[in-house]
Amino acid sequence: MKKLLLYLCFLCCYQFSSAQYYLRGEVKNENKISLSNARIFVHTQRIFVYTGAYGSFGINCSKLKDSLTIVLDGYESKTIEVITDQWQNIELKKAAVASSISKNVLASYTKDFTQGNAIKVEANNESYFALVENDVKTTEKFPSTGFSLNVNKASYSNVRRFVNMGSQVPKDAVRAEEIINYFNLCYEEPPGKNLFNIKTQVTDCPWQPDHHLMYINVNAKKLDLQHISPGNFVFLIDVSGSMELQNRLALLKAAFHMFVQNLRPIDQVSIVTYGGSVLINLPPTSGADKEKILEVIEKLKPGGDTPGEVALLTAYKLAEKTFVKNGNNRVILATDGDFNVGEKGEAALQELVVRQRQTGVYLTCLGVGTGNLKDSKLQTLAKYGNGNYAYLDNVKEAEKVLVKELTQTLYAVADNVLIQMKFDASFIKSYRLVGFDNKKAALSTESSRLEGGEIGSGNSTLAIFEVEPTEKYRLALQTDIKPSIAGLSLHFHECGTIKDSAMSYTVPLNYTKIENITPDLKFATAATMFALKLKDSPYQGSISWSSLLDYATRYSDPSVYLQKEFVEQVQKAKSIYEPPKKKGLFNW
Repeated sequence: MKKLLLYLCFLCCYQFSSAQYYLRGEVKNENKISLSNARIFVHTQRIFVYTGAYGSFGINCSKLKDSLTIVLDGYESKTIEVITDQWQNIELKKAAVASSISKNVLASYTKDFTQGNAIKVEANNESYFALVENDVKTTEKFPSTGFSLNVNKASYSNVRRFVNMGSQVPKDAVRAEEIINYFNLCYEEPPGKNLFNIKTQVTDCPWQPDHHLMYINVNAKKLDLQHISPGNFVFLIDVSGSMELQNRLALLKAAFHMFVQNLRPIDQVSIVTYGGSVLINLPPTSGADKEKILEVIEKLKPGGDTPGEVALLTAYKLAEKTFVKNGNNRVILATDGDFNVGEKGEAALQELVVRQRQTGVYLTCLGVGTGNLKDSKLQTLAKYGNGNYAYLDNVKEAEKVLVKELTQTLYAVADNVLIQMKFDASFIKSYRLVGFDNKKAALSTESSRLEGGEIGSGNSTLAIFEVEPTEKYRLALQTDIKPSIAGLSLHFHECGTIKDSAMSYTVPLNYTKIENITPDLKFATAATMFALKLKDSPYQGSISWSSLLDYATRYSDPSVYLQKEFVEQVQKAKSIYEPPKKKGLFNW
């Protein structure tokens, strides 16, 4: 009894010393309206809390003085010093432009540069955002540009689906950067404790001999799956009537079956389904209980309409309720994207996920299906949900996304990742960013802005600029000097923080003939040519299907399955876009 009393006394003293003060307050806007879901970062303790339904909060603090940073989409962030035993009335001001809920996000941005527009298109009841390719920019007038990085790779597997069906690919289904980065080329582990590693290379441009290509390679640190934080995964699975068709629900069952096999006891899974109604089929269950999880998955059957809005809210609330501090809290939405009940449009869905991402829950979207795929909606959800998007066209792709590249897909090392470039006009006369194209709404709205994306563990991202050299550039090639031709800054938030971090890099004129660059960069060039050809891009220059096939064959590695398959895709596409001429009756 004496020992018990001493232990209780110790606990009381410990709690008193570690949480001596209770900081309370409210967060409101300039009109005195309470703001819920505002994220509050406590600097000394490095923890997040969120305001409740009436803007109120309460935080245990160990020090009399502390500092807070308050963040809410649509409002200016605010950092204040506080006395922790005093009530805090915190006021947030509206951002200078419209709330991010109503803003459109750009994939790339050059200040004061005006570009043409396009509209969203439908292809066989599939929806895609019509993209406007980045134009050539004169460096003297527009020396700076920026673009957002992410781990989305859906475009390539979707393109493969069309090609394998013997069909031409909708031009707006082709996103060049996703095709290039599907193969995770040129990966090199960042040194020491660095989160990122940056490398660049300058070489020839096969389709425009007077121009050069500038490759920018950003590598993210690789996490050890055995030592990463616990996962809190909510599977949100579409079981509506449209999922009954081939390669939909059956494919998703196989995909999740493979994913479950890699769960650890410290991970937990919940399952929410929607089809006619929204059901929580499985409450939070340890990854150690794989049989129970798989049994629920196997029993899923399609039927009913698609109440996507209610389903998303249910999944988010469940993830929030079971939130794991410092863990990987993520909703994994698996669907053909056809939300036909509730919020239908991209703008409404955007607003929904922007509100919910304040909780710190990420969103991964897995698209499936043919003839009904709502690519535009899944892109919107992933972008505004601080997550990523992959398209599963077969079981091998499911294995690639959820097993082989598990950490890249589901374990982020940073979010809000973007690159700012500044070219030296004395060396670069003009430039064009390949891929990272924008859609109409983002280009035509004054409140649009550049917002970074999520980067997963062990991910390698390639960006390619086609540049026009100046005479000074060409003269420098004749010397051993490697002058700086551009400056690069990588901006990001490390996961779990709201601190803006940045890395700077000087891009040297390290020109190497294209036949001497690394095999991965040669292959990346072939993938770029494939994207330009599929889009029938006005910037494709001298690329023909024959020259593309020759380049792809010479610069792919047949021992690497995905590269060997790529060559087969180019061959199939060539036969689709350039079918052999049929012999006429009198043609001998």
